Amino acid sequence: MAEHILFLTGKLAEKQLHRILEEMAPEFEYTVHQLGLSVAALMTADMIRRRLKDTFGADRILVPGRCRGDLETLSRDLGLPVERGPEELRDLPEFFGRAARKPDLSRYDLRIFAEVVDAPHLDVDGILRQAADYRRHGADVIDLGCLPATPFPHLEAAIAALKRERFQVSVDSLETADLVRGGAAGADYLLSLHEDSLWVTDQVASIPVLIPARHGDLDSLDRAVAGMRSRGKPFLVDPILDPIHFGFTDSLTRYHETRRRHPEVEIMMGVGNLTELTHADTAGINALLLGVCSELGIRAILTTQVSKHARRAVAEADLARRIMFAARELNALPKHMGDGLMALHERAPFPYSEAEIRELAQAIRDPSYRIQISAAGIHIFNRDGFHSAADPFQLYPSLGVEHDGGHAFYLGVELARAQIAWQLGKRYVQDETLDWGCAVDRQEATADPHAYKPAGTTLAKPRDD
Repeated sequence: MAEHILFLTGKLAEKQLHRILEEMAPEFEYTVHQLGLSVAALMTADMIRRRLKDTFGADRILVPGRCRGDLETLSRDLGLPVERGPEELRDLPEFFGRAARKPDLSRYDLRIFAEVVDAPHLDVDGILRQAADYRRHGADVIDLGCLPATPFPHLEAAIAALKRERFQVSVDSLETADLVRGGAAGADYLLSLHEDSLWVTDQVASIPVLIPARHGDLDSLDRAVAGMRSRGKPFLVDPILDPIHFGFTDSLTRYHETRRRHPEVEIMMGVGNLTELTHADTAGINALLLGVCSELGIRAILTTQVSKHARRAVAEADLARRIMFAARELNALPKHMGDGLMALHERAPFPYSEAEIRELAQAIRDPSYRIQISAAGIHIFNRDGFHSAADPFQLYPSLGVEHDGGHAFYLGVELARAQIAWQLGKRYVQDETLDWGCAVDRQEATADPHAYKPAGTTLAKPRDD
């Protein structure tokens, strides 16, 4: 028998939900039931528990994506699964198309080395703070970057402090003396050695990252690989990624050639030469480079967050490695694996047309302002009128809030969000901050937007009566 799904909704969305389900012609059976509240997004688990008197023989219940409350407990109380659907009705077809193959983004096989570039200039506490921030965003190894001709007297103390906090540590230096010190102090990795400095590995237990003795000289890298294999010790290799217009394309081919020559060797890619030295949003750069890593079996990257525009590089790399791993495991394109790398734009920013929003507005019977966007612009409406514009300043004369500072403030914030979303092609949901993906840390709202809405003139919270 086909699965029977009970869809719970509100008065304003009921008609549209019926229409979308009819267009889908789903393989499952369904019942649509509205719970007696106007706005479906204001539904809560407690409200469902009090108002739902019949489950209509359903196998499971689907509630709006913004339904608040403990659905796990509600499922136990009702004796059947209660799940959140998409936040927008127009996303239902995609939701059901993706439900059976939702990707697992908990797995990855690539390590992120995050470099503390100015480590000699930071005290131990400063290094620990930056390391903690890196780890919070996904770093696996904290790389202490030494600087040429710059003393680092607290190198050993920094390594000891990091190890006490259970960090893996690498030391990055052009000076073998720094590498020997770092290895003797307990560093897990040393960046970087070449065929003429392999003697360092005879003195310390750290795992080296090997580079060509001369830039681009893969033969010298081969000899270093042979030297480490003769020692029977683990190692990584890094053919070195060059910046754009300074050998970038040739450097990509070196990674490919290194993999061809050494099918089983562990490879590192220093992605910072692209993210730091290209003034473009780094999420896309990280996605592309992590895709290259996925194809070539490169399982370590070195990244940095020096430039202000690259300050989310670690978090972006963390999400990118998970998406690429999932796509590779599914033998699929890196699409529909997660939207966190799309900070500026979205796949379907405007779920409703202006005509559909106008149809919704005709059902409004209260003075509360609703704000939505479509490809045509920003729309604000209540029972007294429907207003559209591309610039919120054009809307102000029609809103009647000249003498209500709190209400004007609230509408100003919401209309500004709506304008940004419309300009960029992002989803806008009234009373919610815009979703910037992994470009920002997700935070719970600290203010109640309803506090700025005068009773009787704005969108009020629902009553359970």
